[in-house]
Amino acid sequence: MTENKTEWWKGGIIYQIYPRSFQDTTGDGVGDLAGIAQRLPYVASLGVDAVWISPFFTSPMKDFGYDVSDYRGIDPLFGTMEDFDWLIERAHDLGLKVMIDLVMSHTSDQHPWFKESRASRDNPKSDWYVWADPKPDGTVPTNWLSIFGGSAWQWDARREQYYLHNFLSQQPDLNFHNAEVQDALLQMAEFWLDKGVDGFRLDTINFYFHDAQLRDNPPLAPELRKADTAPAVNPYNHQSHKYDKSQPENLAFLERFAAKLAPRGAVVVGEIGDSERGLELLEEYTGVPGRVQMSYVFDFLSGEDLPAARIVQVFDQLQATAPNSWPCWAMSNHDVARHISRWNLSDQAAKAYATVLMCLRGSVCLYQGEELGLPEAELQFEDLRDPYGIEFWPEYKGRDGCRTPMVWDMGVNGGFSTSQPWLPVPHAHLQRTVVGQEADAQSVLHHYRWAIGLRNKHSALRLGSMSDMSAQGPVLSFIRADSEQTLRIRANLSDDEAAGLAPWQVQIIEG
Repeated sequence: MTENKTEWWKGGIIYQIYPRSFQDTTGDGVGDLAGIAQRLPYVASLGVDAVWISPFFTSPMKDFGYDVSDYRGIDPLFGTMEDFDWLIERAHDLGLKVMIDLVMSHTSDQHPWFKESRASRDNPKSDWYVWADPKPDGTVPTNWLSIFGGSAWQWDARREQYYLHNFLSQQPDLNFHNAEVQDALLQMAEFWLDKGVDGFRLDTINFYFHDAQLRDNPPLAPELRKADTAPAVNPYNHQSHKYDKSQPENLAFLERFAAKLAPRGAVVVGEIGDSERGLELLEEYTGVPGRVQMSYVFDFLSGEDLPAARIVQVFDQLQATAPNSWPCWAMSNHDVARHISRWNLSDQAAKAYATVLMCLRGSVCLYQGEELGLPEAELQFEDLRDPYGIEFWPEYKGRDGCRTPMVWDMGVNGGFSTSQPWLPVPHAHLQRTVVGQEADAQSVLHHYRWAIGLRNKHSALRLGSMSDMSAQGPVLSFIRADSEQTLRIRANLSDDEAAGLAPWQVQIIEG
């Protein structure tokens, strides 16, 4: 890939919006598209390049929009197509690109495609999903496991077969080995391109294809298990996921998808969920022209702390395994506990990590509320809505704690909604509202604006090379450089003075 400054995404900053929790304009306690449009001036004021909007398509909401029943419809909970058109227009007027979240590995079991597919074994869509006969003893076809717990196979009495679901049983997996399925999804993507979107975030991009021979996954040695894709309490981590995802056939489909986007100048950020081969897939997907521009992996989203030595380790592995790739770094998103709580960060520490993030080579995803330093919300079991958390409570509390409403001001429900929100607004968050931090020059919000501005000001930080990364105790050091400038970055990621730097000090020297 060439470093072309007209490619906004390369080194760009994408702000993720979880629509249920951003801004409610109808008083039903759930955020909506009109609310996003209303708050876009705030997003633009941060200096980011684009917004990524999590799913708002028609859905029974078993997984809060990641179970789509109509790829071309707006769920009434979020508004209308006219609201979306206004959102696109307003974003573009503010200089923001719009990326939407496409969930293509699976649909809702309420999607008309699945309803037809499950009706018989010989209808026109009978092969659009992954169906398999039981073993002779009636048990499941393979040992594959669902990320949400239990077998990845669900019995269907109509066809007297099992269907595959890598997630909830209400989220059957599409059969990408069927060319008609691929064609239908490509046409769907074109529909949204025609609506004016500038790109897509592709959910679970490595889950599209399964092993056509339906071979069992081998076990994974305990010392190799990582709680990146699934929480540690989930037996999903006990397998090497050799056959249920990350198949080589995916590359040809990604090339087909990219070819549809290329004439429009649209871009893709993929989500690679693979604890074993994440960096290898990053190279395969983004390191070859004509596939995906960028993908993020889970190195900074896992439960591990992120000291200087760990950052060096990640980039050493990146250089060794995926030297031609283009990563998109994120510290928080809608699926993991907020990094303020995961790493137990003070405001001073949060500012240091934000600065380091903006100095790394690659693109960046920020998650709504991250710029306020919001911690993970502590919810009671009766407040939970996430089926993942309900299944594994209390050892794993699910994803609701990072999905609570955005706090704008000290009004009712933090200015999010005039009625009871779908998830409670934590009292601790009300001490960190946008309005409150706007009035405080030393706030986390103002620091994020400064750090984003730093990245936008220096071409070396967006597009330059990165070299000489090392860790001296808690101090991370590296160089960013391009033809115009060289920047030497040193960051003390600790509470103590180290190597001449005050606690949590980040030093950037030009020349």
